[in-house]
Amino acid sequence: MAFYNFSSVYSNPKGSPIRALYKHLSEPGMISFAGGYPDPQLFDVEGLRQASERAFDNSKACLEYGATDGTPRLKDEIVRLMHARGVSAQPENIIVTTGSQQAFDLILRVMVEKGDRVLVEQPTYSTNIQAVHAYQASVQSVPVTADGLDVLELERLLSSASVSGQLPKLLYTIPNFSNPSGATMTRERRIRLLQLAVQYQLLLVEDDPYGGLRFKGDAVPSLMALASEVPGAQDWVVHLSSLSKIVAPGLRVGWAVAPVEILRRCSVAKQSADVGSSPWTQNIAAEYLSGGRLEKHLSHICAAYGAKCRALADGLRRELGEELAFHEPSGGMFIWARLTGAVTASELLQQAIARGVMFVPGEGFQVDAADPFSLRLSFATPTLDEVATGTRRLGEALADTQARKSPQTLLA
Repeated sequence: MAFYNFSSVYSNPKGSPIRALYKHLSEPGMISFAGGYPDPQLFDVEGLRQASERAFDNSKACLEYGATDGTPRLKDEIVRLMHARGVSAQPENIIVTTGSQQAFDLILRVMVEKGDRVLVEQPTYSTNIQAVHAYQASVQSVPVTADGLDVLELERLLSSASVSGQLPKLLYTIPNFSNPSGATMTRERRIRLLQLAVQYQLLLVEDDPYGGLRFKGDAVPSLMALASEVPGAQDWVVHLSSLSKIVAPGLRVGWAVAPVEILRRCSVAKQSADVGSSPWTQNIAAEYLSGGRLEKHLSHICAAYGAKCRALADGLRRELGEELAFHEPSGGMFIWARLTGAVTASELLQQAIARGVMFVPGEGFQVDAADPFSLRLSFATPTLDEVATGTRRLGEALADTQARKSPQTLLA
C-alpha cells in the first residue's frame, strides 16, 4: 500500500456528520429529517426552464469564460435583491461565488492565518467548522440561545481577549433561522453585536441563506442592513447569501457583499480556485431574478415550510412529549432539540434508522463541550404524511432505546 505524505489538516480528516448518513437514504421507506435539502417539489421548475431558455438565447455569453467576480447582469440583479432587503450595495461590493460555501472559504483564505482565533456560534453549521479547521485557525465557540447569539457572553470573551492581547479575527454567525438551532437573533442583540465589532475591530461574517424563508412573525433587518445605524460598523460586516435554499441548490449561485478591499483580495483568491463561477448558471439566475418570479414563489415556499414545521413540532410533542425539549422556529428549515432523559442522540439514531427514520445528532454542530443529547431535525424535504409517520417512528425508536437501557433489560 502506498504511503502519501498528506498535509497535516487532511492526514485524518473528519467528514460531514450529515453526509455520513446518506448511505441510508436508499433504504426502502426511509424518512429523513437529516439533510438540510430544500423540497424539490417546491422548485419553480417552469420559471427556471423559461429563464434557462432566455439565458441561452445569448449562448456565447453562457458558454465562454466570465468575469471572476461575476457577470455584470447577475451582479445588477443581486444589487436589486439586496436593496429590497435593506442593504445599499453596489456592484463593486459584490462577488458571485459557487454557492455561499465558497464565499466563506474565500473570506477565510484572505483573512485567516494559522493560529488566528476565529469565533463561531455553538451550535453552528458543521461544514463551516470544518472550513475553519482547514485553515488551522484556533476555533472558539459563543453560545446561542432562543434569541440568537449570546452577545453578553461574547462581550465577556472579547474583554478578556483584549486584556490578554489575543483578540479573535472574525466571528461567523447565522442570524436568521440558524442552521442548526433555528434561532433568530433579536434586533437589540444585532445592534450590540455591531457595536462590539467596531469596538474590538472584529469582522462579522453574516451567513444568510434562510432569511427569505420566514413563515411567521416580522422580519428582522440583517446585520449589514443595520450597520448604517452604528458608526463604523459598515467596515466590519461581510454578508453571505445564496439562491440554494430559495430557488434551487443545483444553480450553485451564491455571493458575498463586503468592503471593496476585502472583495478585491477574494477575487484574486477565486482566480486560483476556479477562475470564475459558471456564466451559464449565473445568466439563468439573472433571468430568473429579473422576471420577478422569486418574490411570487417565495410566499408559496414559506407557506409550505410553515405547515411542515408546525406538523413536525406537533408530531414531536405528540409522540415524544416531555422526553424531547425544543424551540419552534419562525422560519428556515430546522428544529434543534434535546433529549431530556438518559438516552443520547446517537443511541436513539441507531434504533431510529432500524425503524426507517433519520435525524442528525447534534455533536457534529458543536466545537467544544458537545452535548450528546442534542439533535437536529429538518422539516423541509418530507411530506406532511411522512412527517406524521416519521415522528411516530421516532417515538417508537425512543421507547425501544429506553427499554434496552433499562436496568431490567440489562439484568436479563
